[in-house]
Amino acid sequence: MTSRPTDAVHVVGASGRSGAALCRALSRLDIPVVPVVRDAARWQATGLDGSSRVADLTGPAGTLRAALADATRVVSTAHARHVPALLAAMPPGATLVCLGSTRKFTRWPDDHGNGVLAGEAALLRSGRDGVILHPTMIYGAQGENNVQRLAALLRRLPVTPLPGGGRTLVQPVHQDDVTSSLVAALRRPWHGPHALVIAGATRLTYRDFAATVARHAGLRPRPVLAVPAGAMMAAAAIARWIPGLPSVGPAEIRRLLEDKAFDIGDMERELGIVPIPLEEGLSRLFPK
Repeated sequence: MTSRPTDAVHVVGASGRSGAALCRALSRLDIPVVPVVRDAARWQATGLDGSSRVADLTGPAGTLRAALADATRVVSTAHARHVPALLAAMPPGATLVCLGSTRKFTRWPDDHGNGVLAGEAALLRSGRDGVILHPTMIYGAQGENNVQRLAALLRRLPVTPLPGGGRTLVQPVHQDDVTSSLVAALRRPWHGPHALVIAGATRLTYRDFAATVARHAGLRPRPVLAVPAGAMMAAAAIARWIPGLPSVGPAEIRRLLEDKAFDIGDMERELGIVPIPLEEGLSRLFPK
């Protein structure tokens, strides 16, 4: 069924990885999109149809307010720290669906995680209809650099160095499941503000995750080398100066020491999304 013009979805961050993936999905469903971007040229580079509206989330409030003046449904794939600005600019009756991050659960708070917490708090305080979805590590997007960067690193190393031997849990979510979750959230009526986690179907240790990525990337098995986190941080600081070697920051190394696995019951019940297994997701990313 073709959507009415009033069914248009304003997508903030439409030229980013998750934003562009969502716009493609909405286009396939014949749902009109109003892309709201900071850089019109970057939107044009996506090859997607439609003219964009330019607004900088950190710029004058009037510009963002004008871009969203006729919005009834807003999706933001920009960082959740911008939720307060979006809420202030949106029409009073508009619904907001936005992306956060499971970084909000980290034991080592940083600007990214604190921004997610602030965005969630702003939505929950607002009383507005909508939801903030907190994905785990996203992989499989066009141009993503999580799994691809890990594969690139493993190509250069004879072993897989991991703090604690890589025994903590991860539960990466495929971009297709993130996109499907956003579409489902748009279709679902929300009464008041909500927050829920979206994650992949497979939880496994990081050492097993690295081995699975290596196998799908066509690499031979590599033994895991347990390395103290401090030593890894020092080595990573040196590795930044080696051409062709992907950089890894201290915060990323610290997060390898904490479990990042979550219950997906709310994702399945509230959104009707059953995420794909990791093996299937990596097969899409590394086709034979």
